[in-house]
Amino acid sequence: MIQGNDENCVFCLLSERKIIHHNELAYAIRDTYPVTPLHTLIIPKRHVPDYFDLSGDEAYACHRLLDEAKRGIERIDPNVSGFNIGVNVCETAGQTIFHCHIHLIPRRKGDVSNPRGGVRHLISGKGNELG
Repeated sequence: MIQGNDENCVFCLLSERKIIHHNELAYAIRDTYPVTPLHTLIIPKRHVPDYFDLSGDEAYACHRLLDEAKRGIERIDPNVSGFNIGVNVCETAGQTIFHCHIHLIPRRKGDVSNPRGGVRHLISGKGNELG
């Protein structure tokens, strides 16, 4: 079991069997409610509320796992041709688990009719105002 420091946090109490990649400061799991197949979460081992609370070493460890998870996804599914990376910070931005986690969402050609703008479509009607 991951030994985070919050006994009420789902990521601090996670079974190690769910871990697909890890390093000294972070680990990766598949998302329980994936946006696309192989949607992966990168999570620091230390309980920190959001991305901006990470130490420099933790941010770098998460970055290394993003790269490792990306390569792993590409090996599993050769149809993956792009990725979205996202972090929800605070309830206003949609964060529901208040332990930092980074979404790595694999994308495949044709998974949406028009991918132009990517994460800019988060707020309905705003993504089409590309500048």
